[in-house]
Amino acid sequence: MSNTLTTQNESRPDGGHYSVLVVGGGQAGLSISYFLQQANIDHLVFEKHTVTHTWRSQRWDAFCLVTPNWQCALPGHPYSGSDPHGFMKKDEIVAYLDGFIAKVDAPVLEHTAVQRVKRAADGRYSVSTSQGEFTADHVVVASGGYHTPIVPRMAERLPAHIVQLQSSEYRNPQALPDGAVLVVGSGQSGAQIAEDLHLAGKKVYLAVGEAPRCARFYRGRDVVDWLADMRYYEMPVEQHPLREGVRDNTNHYVTGRDGGRDIDLRRFAAEGMELYGRLDDLQAGALQFAPNLQVNLDDADDTYNRINLSIDRFIEKSGIDAPPGAPYEPVWRPDGERTALDLAASGIASIVWCIGFTPDFNWLDVPVFSGRGYPAHTRGVTPLSGLYFVGLPWLHTWGSGRFSGVARDAQFIVDAIRAACAQPVASVETMAA
Repeated sequence: MSNTLTTQNESRPDGGHYSVLVVGGGQAGLSISYFLQQANIDHLVFEKHTVTHTWRSQRWDAFCLVTPNWQCALPGHPYSGSDPHGFMKKDEIVAYLDGFIAKVDAPVLEHTAVQRVKRAADGRYSVSTSQGEFTADHVVVASGGYHTPIVPRMAERLPAHIVQLQSSEYRNPQALPDGAVLVVGSGQSGAQIAEDLHLAGKKVYLAVGEAPRCARFYRGRDVVDWLADMRYYEMPVEQHPLREGVRDNTNHYVTGRDGGRDIDLRRFAAEGMELYGRLDDLQAGALQFAPNLQVNLDDADDTYNRINLSIDRFIEKSGIDAPPGAPYEPVWRPDGERTALDLAASGIASIVWCIGFTPDFNWLDVPVFSGRGYPAHTRGVTPLSGLYFVGLPWLHTWGSGRFSGVARDAQFIVDAIRAACAQPVASVETMAA
């Protein structure tokens, strides 16, 4: 099989052979296209919906970035607005992405689902899609790691009159029926959606999970600015204390809303939000919760203070003149653990499930996955020649799944593709031998 790369502008029929096929038209897939075009490598991007679909259809109305705008650094398209230390709202994020889409002008087949990817005996990849069959020398999986919403089976036993939404379906408080709302999960989405409902005057019950939290501002600056100076965002996964285990961590909850602030669940509780521990079951008309609210709140605060302490040490070591700081002290503590809540008496009319997503790579018929369903790779390069991943959380650094780090990852992958194209392609039989 030839490894000669044809030019980007050469006309190619649908269903033909490409040097590279990219699965996913979000920021990761478009970043790959950006660098492939710079390298004059022919390719095609498949997108199941429309490019950057998730940002447009799976975010609530009040959604905004939780990292400052200056961290938006897609390839060739850095943030150029007037508020680098602000936090873009949903419509501003979409406008930023629209500018990137226009700049990249990627060759994309939208509304095209990839159904199966296999590696043939000659080393090529066969890619079956809803628009036909394709082949490629290289396949880049850029579909992210958040595919299937997690909703527990106990949801099936809830009364039919209770409206149930997954976090990707939530839009605003006005779209929910009158009555109280149960938010399940306190990661970034859960904490921010609970706040959105609380600010709208809704009665909110929140099942608090094990998500950590961090300060928005500390000692005169955004915590993200401090961590950037401390080079935390440059740390590769293999140097992180948790190593690959960090990929399983829940994101810290904080918000960029109204210019940015902490999210303090204890303060919400003091203002009338009702906090419980982890939701476990439904029995005899009562929701059952684990008795772990106090430990979950304490652990989140410990993380908050630990991050701030690391900033204190950096300031001292660097001799920086900064305003004084102090540890967070709880503004509210639960008066014991409540492990049951009568569903009817609570007035709960809707539930928003905010307990995350699971990856779904069942369409990838390739031997690169661990027993936990995660692909084996080093900076996105898998052990299987010609197969790559990009856009996964902590693929290489903290920013790998974000606007801040995907450009570096995409450049690395395209460099690997260029290097591979200079070598003979190994057939499956050769690899087995």
